[in-house]
Amino acid sequence: MDDSLGKIKVFQDHFQVSTPIAGSPQSNTPSSSQPRSDNSLRSNSRSRTRRKFQSAALMLNLFNLRGLPWVTSPDGQEKVELSATELGSLRSELADLEEREALLKAQLEHVDEMLRSARLSGYLYIRTRWKPLPGEPPPIDDTDVDDWLPRFVVLHGSCIFFYLQSTDLSPQDSTLLSDIVEVESLTSFTREDGETRHGFYALTRHGLRIECSSISKIQVNSWLLALQTDCKLVSDAKTPNGSTEI
Repeated sequence: MDDSLGKIKVFQDHFQVSTPIAGSPQSNTPSSSQPRSDNSLRSNSRSRTRRKFQSAALMLNLFNLRGLPWVTSPDGQEKVELSATELGSLRSELADLEEREALLKAQLEHVDEMLRSARLSGYLYIRTRWKPLPGEPPPIDDTDVDDWLPRFVVLHGSCIFFYLQSTDLSPQDSTLLSDIVEVESLTSFTREDGETRHGFYALTRHGLRIECSSISKIQVNSWLLALQTDCKLVSDAKTPNGSTEI
């Protein structure tokens, strides 16, 4: 690359097949086969070189450059010349790819750390409601309103984190466990497509009611038990078989 000329030149000889070294092992070709002529070897070499060159040109075209101009030099060599504008575009594309690679790496590391350290994590359908203030009329029954949104929910430390996707580096929202004053199950319901969902809700001391649902009853029960335990809302400690400890 010669920045002073402002162009990239790709020469055919760069991809030339190296010639065999004296004394190197020969291929096991039967003695009955006839040796190729010099013209045949040169023809095959040019064909392989051109295929390699076209592959390189295709990779450059992935950076949204216009069709690469093919130029034949006076000595018969084929080359590609890029203008200063195209060279700048190529450098910009490479910088964008490096930035994208760094972001993806950070996302993978974040997901790995989150899954290792979180007590519970997974996708749940979420919607929120506000508890009416004293003196306000009761809210309209909107149980049948389908405004559930999928969120990746993480129970970590003293907070519940709500991510739009599991690969997001920052949560969209969070709730302190110390603010939660009530955690109870919701009545199962069936959507119009016939899918049955189970759910639970968490009510904060500010009056925010966070409703969560899932098609998996086991997942819902796991969240329900974990939140009730962490928020110290379990009235009676129960043994695994369901009996109450005395």
